[in-house]
Amino acid sequence: MDEEIVFERDATTPAGEVAQLSPLVRRVIAGNGGPMTFTGTCTYIVGRGTVAVIDPGPADPAHIACLLAALRGETVSHIVVTHTHRDHSPAVPALQAATGARVVGCGPHRPSRKLGPGEGRVLDAAADVAFRPDEQMQDGDTIAGPGWSLAAVETPGHTANHLAFTLAEEETLFSGDHVMAWSTSVIAPPDGAMAAYMASIEKLRGMAHKRYWPGHGGPVSEPQRFLRGLVQHRRQREAAILNRLAAGDDTIAAMVPAIYQGLAPALHGAAALSVLAQLEDLVLRGEVLASDPVPGLTSRYRIV
Repeated sequence: MDEEIVFERDATTPAGEVAQLSPLVRRVIAGNGGPMTFTGTCTYIVGRGTVAVIDPGPADPAHIACLLAALRGETVSHIVVTHTHRDHSPAVPALQAATGARVVGCGPHRPSRKLGPGEGRVLDAAADVAFRPDEQMQDGDTIAGPGWSLAAVETPGHTANHLAFTLAEEETLFSGDHVMAWSTSVIAPPDGAMAAYMASIEKLRGMAHKRYWPGHGGPVSEPQRFLRGLVQHRRQREAAILNRLAAGDDTIAAMVPAIYQGLAPALHGAAALSVLAQLEDLVLRGEVLASDPVPGLTSRYRIV
């Protein structure tokens, strides 16, 4: 059954404030709010006494100080990273130096496919390429502390190395940037890939969680309904692209204003990358042809 997606953009707690979200989960939001990060990156503390910290956030001294204040008197056994964008993992070295915790989670940053001309610079601009975990977790790998456990769920798509984490004791999922209540995830090649993203959505549809705690914004309170809405949203976006191709628009630059009417100009770049991600998927499926071996933002496209 299709679902119309409904986004939740209610204000979350202020940056720097410690919010008790559940018996096992606390949150501190970084002060890096913006068009791509909503109110800021959500850093989560799991457990009491001996804890794990999920996604320490950007290398912002003020955020790191707030986080350390929230952790005073506790032992951080693990620093867990969902993916290596600059708003999620660069605070790892400072937090590890202060706590001695083991860094686990996703592997080093990597592209989702072969790079086209100039794409390496684009990839490096968004990524924390210096990140190296003490232990790279694979699907199903688990870490644990007193009264809590976190199991890795491989969810590539937003990035090639993206992981989510199940907190079995509360039947919840830390979904990183894969699923967020405030917006759809940006799939930006060569960093991300639409085919992998949709496969990861289907993977989560086969799992049972009562709630998601995402990398930005508030919780996803009805995960299965929301996932159905995401699938419907992507189908509608794909149909819009095919309609523009049928109407004669053969470049992404021509498609974006027609598909994203009323979108703020500051977000046109992200929209163009989202269209590219959809076109890459259509090319892989043999429904669309691109003028270049590696489909890009300046390529020309036509329906097969």
